[in-house]
Amino acid sequence: MDGGDEKLVSIRAMDIAVAMALAAAAAVVIADSLRLGVGWRETEGPTSGYFPFYIGVFLGVASLVNLARAWIDRPSGNRVFVTRTGIKRVLAVLLPFTAYVIALGFIGIYVASALYVALFMWGIGRYSPARGLAVGIVIASILFLMFEVWFLVPLPKGPIEHLLGY
Repeated sequence: MDGGDEKLVSIRAMDIAVAMALAAAAAVVIADSLRLGVGWRETEGPTSGYFPFYIGVFLGVASLVNLARAWIDRPSGNRVFVTRTGIKRVLAVLLPFTAYVIALGFIGIYVASALYVALFMWGIGRYSPARGLAVGIVIASILFLMFEVWFLVPLPKGPIEHLLGY
């Protein structure tokens, strides 16, 4: 640990949590595959749930193996997965990214991207707000030209793009 930094989660606890989450995901995949049908039709081939079913089975078996290994591996309960300082660093990126994804639906990808780059440059990079905003606008403009004009791939737009006729 970093100079007395408080341990929040052990490696064993995270191994168990991830194995259980993946086992739950496998159960959902298997259940939905059974609903769709996991058989093989003579004239058509596999039904819709055939391949997802087996992927779910493999994922479930792997999850149970990992869960058993984590349960048996008692020493990993003493090893640190994340400390208080580490989780603060992760959240410093995760929370703004979550806000960015939510903002996409309201203000569009280009404005949200410009603001995201600007705020990261200002907040984490310690650049001036003007410089961050300038770089954010340039990057968003290049992305707009590339996707909307050159490749003709429409991406989520907000009110500003609609005012400009896109």
